[in-house]
Amino acid sequence: MQYIFPPPPIVALPVLGVDSLFPVHRVYCVGRNYAEHAREFGNDPGDPPFFFLKNPDNLASATHEISYPPMTNDLQYEVELVVAIQRGGRNLTVDDALGHVFGYAVGIDLTRRDLQAEAKRLSRPWAVAKAFEQSAPIGLIVSAENIGHPSRGLISLDLNGTLRQRGDLSEMLWGVPQIISSLSTYFDLAAGDVIFTGTPAGVGPTVRGDRLHAHIDNVGDLKVEIV
Repeated sequence: MQYIFPPPPIVALPVLGVDSLFPVHRVYCVGRNYAEHAREFGNDPGDPPFFFLKNPDNLASATHEISYPPMTNDLQYEVELVVAIQRGGRNLTVDDALGHVFGYAVGIDLTRRDLQAEAKRLSRPWAVAKAFEQSAPIGLIVSAENIGHPSRGLISLDLNGTLRQRGDLSEMLWGVPQIISSLSTYFDLAAGDVIFTGTPAGVGPTVRGDRLHAHIDNVGDLKVEIV
C-alpha cells in the first residue's frame, strides 16, 4: 500500500522481563476516582467517575526526562495505576473484565492545570490541558500473570524526596473491573488499550528541575525529571 507520507511508528511500551513490546491502541483516563481527590477540587465524591482520552503518542516510556510544556504556568502531577488491555470487547461484565487485562504499570497524568481551569470555566473540552506531548509518563508493564490483579496497596508520589501523594488502591471509587465494564459500554475496547485509573489526593505543581518518583506496591516505580 502506498501512503502520501510515511506513517508514524507504532507506539509500544516495554514489558518487565520480556523482549516483546506492548503495542498501544488508545489511552483512556478516569477522572475523580478517589474521593479525597474529588474533594480537594471542590467536587462531590458521590458523583460517578468519568472518562477522557489522551493520545497514544502522549505516552512517554523511553525517557526519564519530561519537557515542561508550552502555554502553561501550572503543570501538575497525578500518580495513577495504569491497566493494559490484551483482549477487547463491548458491554463486558464486571465478572469477565479482569480476563481482558494483560498487566499493570505506574503512570503519571501530567496536566496543564491553568488551561484545565479555563476549559472548565468556559465548559470546553480538556484536550489542551491533558493531551499534549509527554503528558503521560509510564513505567514498565508488569503482567497480571506475575502479580495478579492489584486491588489494594500503596500508591504514592514524591516530589524531590518529599511525599506529596499517598493513597491506597482500595480507595478507588471504581475498581478496575468496574472501570473496564463501564468503558466497554461507551467504546469498543481493543487489545492495546491502556487505562489511567485516577489519582489520590495531593496533586500539585511541578517546575523545571523537579524529580518525581511515583510508586505502586507490587507494580513498580517510575522516576522522571522535569526539564
